[in-house]
Amino acid sequence: MRYIEIRRHTDNDGDRLSAGGVAAAEELGRSALHPPYASFVSSGAGRATQMLEILRDAVGQHDIPILSEPGLRSVVEDRWRESAKAAGTGDVEVIRKIDPDLVEKETQVLGAALRRVVAHVPDGGRALVVGHSPTNEAAVLGLTGHHVPPLGKGQGVLLAEDEGKYAVHELF
Repeated sequence: MRYIEIRRHTDNDGDRLSAGGVAAAEELGRSALHPPYASFVSSGAGRATQMLEILRDAVGQHDIPILSEPGLRSVVEDRWRESAKAAGTGDVEVIRKIDPDLVEKETQVLGAALRRVVAHVPDGGRALVVGHSPTNEAAVLGLTGHHVPPLGKGQGVLLAEDEGKYAVHELF
């Protein structure tokens, strides 16, 4: 079994966490994590990496580097924003009705990036991934076929992988 905690970054101001986002990440670090972690993985965005720095410090695993998996960050973020706005929600299945081509292609790309993360977690290990919404949800859908409702800031899901089979659980 391998476990991947996937969380949405907390509140931000541009590509950095806001003061409230820092405080929320610190609270998550005190109350909601499940260490130890074999790896910490960021989408590569500054706000995701900053949140991981806070969470890594909270669990005292300073010796584990923060890795970047840029494939977890969509190259068509503006298109996602426009489609979510038109859909009135960040729900991937509702966005699919607005822009089916976007969701079809992106779930495959993002799911492949998430598959790379899973492949680097040792058996029995756990990774903590911080990314964005709705691309976290699209990555889970692309990898597992499981629909995840829109994640609020700091919220996440736990993927449990066992010999290529996945279970998805909500994290609080």
